[in-house]
Amino acid sequence: MIHQIEKAKMFRELHERDGAFVMPNPWDIGSARLMTSLGFEALATTSYGFAYTLGRSDGSVSVDEVIGHCREICTATVLPVNADLENCFSDNPEEAAKTIFLAAEAGIVGGSIEDYTGDDSKPIYDFTLAVERVQAAVEASRSLDIPFTLTARAENMFRAINDLDDTIRRLQAYETAGADVLYAPGLKTVDEVKNVVGALKKPVNVLAPPIPGVTVGQLEEAGVKRISIGGALTKSVITLIVKAGREMLNNKSFDWTTEVIPNSEIIKLLTVE
Repeated sequence: MIHQIEKAKMFRELHERDGAFVMPNPWDIGSARLMTSLGFEALATTSYGFAYTLGRSDGSVSVDEVIGHCREICTATVLPVNADLENCFSDNPEEAAKTIFLAAEAGIVGGSIEDYTGDDSKPIYDFTLAVERVQAAVEASRSLDIPFTLTARAENMFRAINDLDDTIRRLQAYETAGADVLYAPGLKTVDEVKNVVGALKKPVNVLAPPIPGVTVGQLEEAGVKRISIGGALTKSVITLIVKAGREMLNNKSFDWTTEVIPNSEIIKLLTVE
């Protein structure tokens, strides 16, 4: 049994060593065990993926449901787990910070707070409030008994607000406020990634799927420390399910079954210690 504090230290060390690491986003116990067995060094939850398992859209899950999900993922793997905590489920800085405590109690060793409000009429928090929210989350994380790794997310580019200058300004402010990792999901080119990394001193997380054809090597060369994939794994599974369903209905065939992994291999992957 690896204790939470050991996982937290392992996670910190991944951010301190040379090079970049890929942190996939499983959506349930089974996918967490598969990713563990394949050899990844850390995992992250995905708000999109978890919502899908409940038959809902992203952003429609309660804090209690998310914390319960975090606990399930943490118990499914020996790896450190980082949590997608969305906007920490409150506009108020102090209330949002309480989500950090709840996540840590569930076994999480790192988590994110984002500046997306969840309100499409005003999608991004005002700058001052956004910084205050990060400051409150930092204070909460520093008060824990483990070295919790706090990620601050600037959501402009991910929410169709193509303002890289404001994104960098926000990330710099979040860095000054004490965030351990900075993250701007939605960057679409390696040059944008380089601009963000070059403006910051602390580790940067990048969401890989929006950057067409990008490789781990390219992101590593750009100075990225952590690479995640968000809901992309879940979406790929959904795509396969829909494709198989349409083949059965429209083509009256089952050719998709010829590419499935043998059950013996699946069982072996799922029984990883």
